[in-house]
Amino acid sequence: MEMEYRRLGKAGLQVSALSLGSWLTFGNQIADNVAERLMHVAYDNGINFFDNAETYAKGKSEEVMGHILKRSGWSRDTFIVSSKVFWGGDLPNQKGLSRKHVVEACHAALRRLQVDYLDLYYCHRPDHLTPMEETVRAMSDLIAQGKVLYWGTSEWSAQEIAEAIGMARRFNLVPPVVEQPQYNLFHRQRVEAEYYKLYRTETGLGTTIWSPLASGLLTGKYQDTTQLEGTRTTAHAVNWVERGAGADLDERKAKVAKLMTLAGKVGTKVTLLALAWCLKNPNVSTVILGASKVEQLEENLQALEVQNLLTEEVMAEIEQIVQNKPNFATYI
Repeated sequence: MEMEYRRLGKAGLQVSALSLGSWLTFGNQIADNVAERLMHVAYDNGINFFDNAETYAKGKSEEVMGHILKRSGWSRDTFIVSSKVFWGGDLPNQKGLSRKHVVEACHAALRRLQVDYLDLYYCHRPDHLTPMEETVRAMSDLIAQGKVLYWGTSEWSAQEIAEAIGMARRFNLVPPVVEQPQYNLFHRQRVEAEYYKLYRTETGLGTTIWSPLASGLLTGKYQDTTQLEGTRTTAHAVNWVERGAGADLDERKAKVAKLMTLAGKVGTKVTLLALAWCLKNPNVSTVILGASKVEQLEENLQALEVQNLLTEEVMAEIEQIVQNKPNFATYI
């Protein structure tokens, strides 16, 4: 199983098609030695991008990852590490995208991750209280200083990203080149329709997508939540899935059941089918995996091979099941 590498949009950076994220796990759900094992398995299988953020486990996630990177002995030019800025604390200047917080959060992330620079630095959410020019200048300055190589956004609208790109061009600053949106079989509109024009601009747009399994719903494990009673993370996980699906939860479970049948027919599991479906999108630079067990990560890596099973006919069957193809009319 050979890793595939893709350009980050129109940037020169090459990212592994599958990557490893630390949200909910590092410094929180799993022991540090498990986190270390996960990173080594990922790296040994060709994953070169490790995703993090200042808010994950209130900074502990970056500390854990930083210790692992320090001990690994990996050459710095063989891995990519990210952080995100927005939610740093409760006091006024500990959050948002002001120059003060963007710069201070970057310095704090560098200390926690024990690296000299961040490969990717994301604005975790848009900040409507800070002028766009201030944020773009702060990011551009960090790049000029060598503390960040590329910057991007997370869960920004196409209009907000276009405004940031336009601001950068107007003042000869560095534009954002990557967006980190949620993307999965149940969450498609933004990636497939809203960002459509941005992929084709001079700057281009790479995407490092999160929640490819719809917070676990697309694994099939929530089909009968009573079977999960007593597990350590059941209450949080079930609540997250139910809030994300809202009134559509039962409908989505019914679709997952059909997807499970289809996956069996083509010779795979619904988890791998869902991950491979994300990988099939040419505008997806990398699919961020979350894992709490080594076996889970090793299995999900097989999604690279499952892509070959998703023929045009299978993709059409998937569309027939989910019936949520995005509407382009609003954006074109």
